[in-house]
Amino acid sequence: MKKLKLDELNRASVAEFKAMDKFPVAVVLDNVRSMHNIGSIFRTSDGFAVEQVCLCGITACPPHREIEKTALGATQSVSWKYFETTLSAVAQLREEGYIIIAVEQAHNSTMLNEFSPEKDAKYALIFGNEVNGVSEEVMQKIDACLEIPQFGTKHSFNIVVSAGIVLWDFFSKMSF
Repeated sequence: MKKLKLDELNRASVAEFKAMDKFPVAVVLDNVRSMHNIGSIFRTSDGFAVEQVCLCGITACPPHREIEKTALGATQSVSWKYFETTLSAVAQLREEGYIIIAVEQAHNSTMLNEFSPEKDAKYALIFGNEVNGVSEEVMQKIDACLEIPQFGTKHSFNIVVSAGIVLWDFFSKMSF
């Protein structure tokens, strides 16, 4: 087996990426404090060609050197918007027809492996602050809550790991 070289990957240019059809998902960051996490979310969002990233509250916005360390240019390809509050992002996304889903540990959450997304629906996936998770006020406005099953001693996954798991799960269930 031989690894592919970068020029053999046949990746889209930024202009081609912006023109292509996108995966019908918006990633919403609810007061995410780490710029490395924000950059990694952009890079993951580029990898799955999500429609947009919504940066809310204290979540930092590009351009910023600390975001770019992990985004590696994905802030140029992925569409993004800033909202002063996550509630305002949720309200706008709901108006645009998105189903609003928090990724959180909560009463009556649905385990990710038991969730079947509708193939023709648009989803807004909310990922919360690294310490406090998705805010209580936002939790009151969601349509559903998904929880990633965990079996170890830790209370949660890192937000970037969570985003990768959930986006892959949605992509695999909606695309094949």
